[in-house]
Amino acid sequence: MLKGKTAIVTGAARGLGREFVRVLSAAGAKIMAADLNDCSETLALAEGDVASIRLDVTDMVSAQAAADATVERFGGIDILVNNAALYGGMTGGRFEKIDAAEWDLAMSVNVKGIWHCCKAAVPAMRRAGGGSIVNISSVAALYGTPYALHYTTSKAAVIGLTRGLARELGPEGIRVNAIAPSAVLTEGTRQFFGDRLDKSLTHIAGNQAIHRNLMPSDISGAVLWLASDQSGFVTGQTIAVDGGTVML
Repeated sequence: MLKGKTAIVTGAARGLGREFVRVLSAAGAKIMAADLNDCSETLALAEGDVASIRLDVTDMVSAQAAADATVERFGGIDILVNNAALYGGMTGGRFEKIDAAEWDLAMSVNVKGIWHCCKAAVPAMRRAGGGSIVNISSVAALYGTPYALHYTTSKAAVIGLTRGLARELGPEGIRVNAIAPSAVLTEGTRQFFGDRLDKSLTHIAGNQAIHRNLMPSDISGAVLWLASDQSGFVTGQTIAVDGGTVML
């Protein structure tokens, strides 16, 4: 499905990013796994031609270096999966209690980070005559999740960014879409909820039409479809992969 394509996956060291690398590489894509943390365990699960690079999405120089390294290694960039996000280490609570520095960091990683990576990768997509960008948002933005307003706001911004960028880049054959999952059973989710994990996951599953919690593999099919030519006339969309929490 993706034979001959090259993809950058950010936030690839664990969780959803690791699963995306595994699935996209199994579909034939060459992969640059990018993260602040070591991606060796991710690469061990991948197939075919894969590499990794350290990436700080808040730094445009780092984002450009990752894009340049991908072009040098694989010859181009066809797919960008913007998965890197601040989540697990965040502190929930009432909106007036959120620390200003943590608010700014959420915006820097979750929103500005996508902007940086798009700026770095799009020139290579233009040279290739097109491409696909997949941004990971969250059902928090669609539902209006309280007590984590910095996270909810940042993920809502991802949807706006996705729509605006889709209109800008559509004439150049570059598609831009987003996926909005509910809480997925990853290290980040476990870290965010802490000792409230079991209670929170039970509550989340109970609000879904499908009464179970999401696994990373539940999200990867949507990423694979959006990355591939099978979704070639789809752009500017946000697909909720949330077990039926929000029905658009």
